[in-house]
Amino acid sequence: MAEIQAKLQALSEEFTKLQQDLQDTVQSRQKLEAQKQENVGVQKEFSNLKEGETIYKLVGPVLLKQEKAEAESTVNGRLEFIDKEISRLEQHIKELQGKMEKKKGEIIQVQTSAQAAAPQAAAA
Repeated sequence: MAEIQAKLQALSEEFTKLQQDLQDTVQSRQKLEAQKQENVGVQKEFSNLKEGETIYKLVGPVLLKQEKAEAESTVNGRLEFIDKEISRLEQHIKELQGKMEKKKGEIIQVQTSAQAAAPQAAAA
């Protein structure tokens, strides 16, 4: 019976670790989604600019002039990177959910076998 309890405890700890990993990954995805929205907003602002208007980039405490094409390229590159990261994290979330379901099944299986063994142990 102690062996079953130890196995159940180990499975429970593994499940808890997977839950924490999933939570961390979801938080990372939410941060990326917020960054994506900020960059989409910047991209929209670029489309509203008239020809010849100046764009400034904040570098530390200083504002530096930047060419529109360079600024747009930077924002587009960021958006591309963020989209790839979001896709990667979504795939990781799916994998973690699959592992959690498998672990949950293992826990249920061990609990079921423990319940089945309990009456037999009591009779002995």
